[in-house]
Amino acid sequence: MEMNLLIAYIGIAVMIGLSGIGSAYGVTIAGNAAIGALKKNDGAFGNFLVLTALPGTQGLYGFAGYFMFQTIFGILTPDMTAIQAAAILGAGIALGLVALFSAIRQGQVCANGIAAIGQGHNVFSNTLILAVFPELYAIVALAATFLIGSALTA
Repeated sequence: MEMNLLIAYIGIAVMIGLSGIGSAYGVTIAGNAAIGALKKNDGAFGNFLVLTALPGTQGLYGFAGYFMFQTIFGILTPDMTAIQAAAILGAGIALGLVALFSAIRQGQVCANGIAAIGQGHNVFSNTLILAVFPELYAIVALAATFLIGSALTA
């Protein structure tokens, strides 16, 4: 039965690891653009800060997925079944990959907005709206993780 727990924690590690890596990449993509744009427009640092921080949320979704399995559902125990372990592994892979790509692509959208703001265009609100679309998929993956956990405790 400890093998089941190992498999589940591999899923948790993938979930947290990939979502965190995605956030790190996304934030640095936008941050690099902010540094360049500050050379042209140093008065827009607040807007740059918000847009740079936005891709960091996907890392939180990975942690939230772990929190759900550990605390809300209480599934991560040595007596868990193989089906539960496989489901947690699958949820971890799914959420981790979606959050990874979502954060990277969101960082690219934010970087383009930051560059445009740096050039004097008033596109902060539009960029914020468009940057939410990649975020939606990470939220959907987190919701799927919640549904998987709910199904395992039913």
